Amino acid sequence: MFASETVETRVKSIQLPDENVFKNLKTARRFAIDIGGSLAKLAYTATVQRKTSRVLEDDKDADSIYQVSDTNETVVRLHFVKFETKFIEGCLDFIQSHIRGVHSSLREMCLKVTGGGGYKYEELISRKLAVKVDREDEITCLIKGCNFLLKNIPDESFIYQRHGSPEYKFQGVDLNIFPYLLVNIGSGVSLIKVESDNQFDRIGGTATGGGTFWGLGSLLTKAKTFDDLLLLAEKGDHREVDMLVKDIYGGAYSLIGLPADLIASSFGKAARSPRKSSHNNIEETQTQFKEEDLARSLLLSISNDIGQIAYLHARLHGLKKIYFGGYFIRGHPLTMHTITYAINYWSKGEIQPLFLRHEGYLGAIGAFLKGAEEDDAEKYSWEENFAGSSGLAQSSRVLQTQNSNFDMLELDRLEKATLPFPLLLDPDLYQPDTVDLTQDTQARQYWLQCFIDGTKKQEEQAIKSQSQEEDAVTRAAMFREQYLARLEALKLNPCAFGSLNVRGLLDMRSHILKEFNFTDSYSQQKQLENEQALRCLADRLQTLDGISDPGDRALELARGLLAGNVFDWGAKEVADIMETGELRFEDAEEKLQVRPWLLDDFDAWLGKRLNGHTYHCAAIFCDNSGADIILGVFPFVRDLLKSGSKVILCVNSRPTLNDVTYQELLILLRRVAAICPVICEAAETNQLVVMASGQGSPCLDLRYIDEDLVSMLKSEGTDLVVIEGMGRAIHTNFDARFTCDSLKVAVLKNRWLAQRFGGDMFSVVFRFEEGSRLNKQPGTCQDERTGIYENKQHGTSQ
Repeated sequence: MFASETVETRVKSIQLPDENVFKNLKTARRFAIDIGGSLAKLAYTATVQRKTSRVLEDDKDADSIYQVSDTNETVVRLHFVKFETKFIEGCLDFIQSHIRGVHSSLREMCLKVTGGGGYKYEELISRKLAVKVDREDEITCLIKGCNFLLKNIPDESFIYQRHGSPEYKFQGVDLNIFPYLLVNIGSGVSLIKVESDNQFDRIGGTATGGGTFWGLGSLLTKAKTFDDLLLLAEKGDHREVDMLVKDIYGGAYSLIGLPADLIASSFGKAARSPRKSSHNNIEETQTQFKEEDLARSLLLSISNDIGQIAYLHARLHGLKKIYFGGYFIRGHPLTMHTITYAINYWSKGEIQPLFLRHEGYLGAIGAFLKGAEEDDAEKYSWEENFAGSSGLAQSSRVLQTQNSNFDMLELDRLEKATLPFPLLLDPDLYQPDTVDLTQDTQARQYWLQCFIDGTKKQEEQAIKSQSQEEDAVTRAAMFREQYLARLEALKLNPCAFGSLNVRGLLDMRSHILKEFNFTDSYSQQKQLENEQALRCLADRLQTLDGISDPGDRALELARGLLAGNVFDWGAKEVADIMETGELRFEDAEEKLQVRPWLLDDFDAWLGKRLNGHTYHCAAIFCDNSGADIILGVFPFVRDLLKSGSKVILCVNSRPTLNDVTYQELLILLRRVAAICPVICEAAETNQLVVMASGQGSPCLDLRYIDEDLVSMLKSEGTDLVVIEGMGRAIHTNFDARFTCDSLKVAVLKNRWLAQRFGGDMFSVVFRFEEGSRLNKQPGTCQDERTGIYENKQHGTSQ
């Protein structure tokens, strides 16, 4: 088939997402492939080298806190690629040509293969790649892949509402996913009842699936690819081809509940559309319909049948959730609408139809995981890399613009497994984000434009952080171009990557910066600010010790915690002030809102403290480097330590903006201990410990916490959680409820956001809540204030 072509030419003829689809093949370590009748999906891990900053303690220079040296870190990344099965030989040639000579032990590698094509192409794969082929059961891989996505990828599943605002309603991470029905729509359709990770049964299926749509579509139209056929269907009018109820009865058949526009017979009008043959003047039943109308009728016919079959099996087995996977849907709105309509029509809304953002890769993920479990004893957690993934298409225009890019997926392996925060009141109901920008049009427009306006400054900061690198300007420009393109795409389809929120916009920016080797753009700035703050610490502690009244001292500690939080390079208005170098800690204190604060629970906090209550263990989620951690958090920690509490300082595992990281804080703790005897003794006796949170974001998602931190929180009997900063306590976790006492502290450093809360720039949120139980009745002061953001935006006073 490819006799006269080179390997490169063969691959270029394949409908691939982009020219760089097979990324990092030279460092690939494990492969898995799901080969269907129409499409093949490849999964492989590869190591990616990127520049990072390594923090080293410098004992030689008393004026320096630590040294920051540039080094390379290795990131393990999971790539997914799809291509038409008929081009599999060319793709295997392309892969083989890129990994030849790189892996000396290639012949010892084992490639996991699933799907029907695993039998058909086993010999070809083994010969081309010189690897052992290990076939895995298709259904087992599908379930394994589906469970993995539902448990690990935020907003993987969603409900589609064709005329909703937004059209996509995401489900978050469901910790209790079982039981459910998986309807896998490949060339044919399989229906699988899933009751647990290891208990599932194929309970039905149909031969009318994606292969049917593509096959009949190829006969009826000139569409060259599956996506071309979907585009035709999007443009068509099925009423020109299908026979409706009103075509038979002249209107609705109300007696049995059939609306007038319901399809009575797919392609029914084609049977009654004769035309004369040009050869013998005899009437024949040859159709005269537009290709787009035929394609739409075909899509609706197959989707409706799949929906009805799925409903019948779900009802028969008492299942309330149906997930649709496979590569038939492709994020196509019309397909999802038709299936949703069928399920809702027949079940009268009692059964929930759900779709998956990465529906086509279930089998490939499952096969990959089978191999990973055999080779690695350790269990890892993964996060979606937004720089290498693409979002859902919203319309034919978006689909056409993106070609087949919308289904790309890349996952980065985290250093450790992550677990839900153990002190959440109800983990099943926890949602980290305060506002869903897909539903709040005004907020979405503001924040998208805010991030667009701030991209230039991020580009300049990236260049500044690597001014010695010759290609820094070029890489920074590439960051700006890609991030702006993503923001513009989100204007068209806010739901492309799940529930749109400030956290996601920040994380996406961070991912793209890292993609172009800007891992820690603020490393030098953090070093400078830490040095400045340390020189002021002794005087700050002396000032606090000079306050004799316990209430006044507690208030000053709270004000100091807030003043430190003003120093934030992530807030544009403050960053403009900080660039001048004229913002001092005392200035920050003066800028704070005068009491009563916007949300002021200080008296409740003070009352509990003055009544002699001592917390056994406090977990504090810290925010920024410099004045924030050194002059704000450490004095607050010192006061807790003096009262007998153990304190766990929880900080980011990975750098972002000017947030303090685990490596940095370990060294800062030693420097602070050299100044403060209380801190020194606590650190030596493990009354004060530093733990990595497992996060790498300015916000805080308590669904994914480092397993070691989770273990310590449980073992120490943690009874106080302190969350500091606008990203962690306002954009996220503002409404989070805990089984223990909690304190959320932040200064509103964005004027638009402050006004939304009913305040102004530098307004203060000091929110104290006592621990709750699931059966606690609402009605407390704290309960009434939950949702202040939403109430304020509509002008309701609190």
